[in-house]
Amino acid sequence: MTCRIAPSILSADFARLGDEVRAVVAAGADLLHFDVMDNHYVPNLTVGPMVCAAIKPHCTVPIDVHLMVSPVDRIVDDFAKAGASIISFHPEATAHVDRTIGVIRDAGCKPGLVLNPATPLDWLDWTLDKVDLVLLMSVNPGFGGQSFIAHTLAKLEKARARIDAQRARDGREVMLEIDGGVKVDNIGAIARAGADTFVAGSAIFGTADYKATIAAMRAQLPRS
Repeated sequence: MTCRIAPSILSADFARLGDEVRAVVAAGADLLHFDVMDNHYVPNLTVGPMVCAAIKPHCTVPIDVHLMVSPVDRIVDDFAKAGASIISFHPEATAHVDRTIGVIRDAGCKPGLVLNPATPLDWLDWTLDKVDLVLLMSVNPGFGGQSFIAHTLAKLEKARARIDAQRARDGREVMLEIDGGVKVDNIGAIARAGADTFVAGSAIFGTADYKATIAAMRAQLPRS
C-alpha cells in the first residue's frame, strides 16, 4: 500500500505562506492539503482559489483541495484553474452528488467524497466506482487542532473493505484519506485500520522541524 502524508496549510503561518509551502514540500510532503471553508457549510472562513493560485508556483506536489462549501459546483472550475489536482466535497453540500463528481472530473481534477464522523458509508454504494479518493473526517469539520474521534478507526476498516472489493472488481486505485487529529503517536493505528493518505495540520506545522516530524510519522507506516 502506498502511503501519503498531506500537510494541511490550515495550520501554516499565513504571513509566510509561500515559504511554508516550500518548506513542508522539502520536508517530504506527498500532497498539500488545502482546506476551503465558507462560513456556511461549516462555521469558519478560510481561503479561496486566489490563494490556491498564489501557492501553486511554490508547490511541486499535488494540491489536494477539500471543499467545505455549499453550493459546490460553481467554484470547482475556479480551483481547477488555480492548480488543484484533487477536489473533494461533502455529499450534504450539493444537490446532486453524481453531477458534482462529473463536474470535478470534467474540470480535469480527481474527484473525492468526504464523509463527516456521523455521515454513513452508504454514500459509497453509489459513488465508489466514480471517485478517486474517499476522505473520512476524524473530527467535525470547521477548525484545526481537534482531537481524533476514536470510532473513526472502525469506520476506516469498513471503508477499506469496500474500497478493496471495488478494486477487485475494476482494478482502480481509490485513496482512503483521514483528516483530523492525526499525530505521530496515532498514525500507525490509523494506517492499520486502512487509511493510506494522512492529513496533518498542527501536528506538522506546530513543530520546529517539519522534516523530522514527517519522518517520524512515516516511520510508523507500513512500507510501500
